[in-house]
Amino acid sequence: MQPRRVKTYLGFAAVVTLAAVTVAAIPSSPAQDGPRFAFVSSDVILRQTPGFAQAESTWNAEVASLRAGIEQLQRQLDSAVRAFDQQSIVLSPSARQEKQTELQQLNTQFQQRTTDAQNRANQRQSELMAPLEERIQAVIDGIRAERNISLVFDVAAPGNNIISADPVLDLTTTVVRRLTGQ
Repeated sequence: MQPRRVKTYLGFAAVVTLAAVTVAAIPSSPAQDGPRFAFVSSDVILRQTPGFAQAESTWNAEVASLRAGIEQLQRQLDSAVRAFDQQSIVLSPSARQEKQTELQQLNTQFQQRTTDAQNRANQRQSELMAPLEERIQAVIDGIRAERNISLVFDVAAPGNNIISADPVLDLTTTVVRRLTGQ
């Protein structure tokens, strides 16, 4: 019976469940050398990948610009609310209703711009990190193939259920060395 080969990618939270099924399904073979499983810490790898500091700096600068625009709109909204609170006593019911409608529209505009800014920040982060993540993935896939490893777990992944692992199976340093040319 041939062992199943399962390819996994950084960030898959379901890897742990898949590993439990795979361990039960793969018979051990004395002819196979090396570990069948290994792990990495994607956070450590990403932070040490050439180009990460520049991508992070670019993203932080762009997010600061977006944040400044949102903060300016927040100040305008706060100012309008304060003005309304001060004037509401002397306004007629129809004028009060009109001002409340204006405030609701301004608040809706603020919420929409905040959501748009968050979406732009997330998209830009993906654009900046995608080439780094692809490069990391290629290195991990290469090491996995060289060492005949079936699964590589990411111990930094959300929902990771690995509570103990043999440090010999940690490929993080090996991946970083290849990425940095050491």
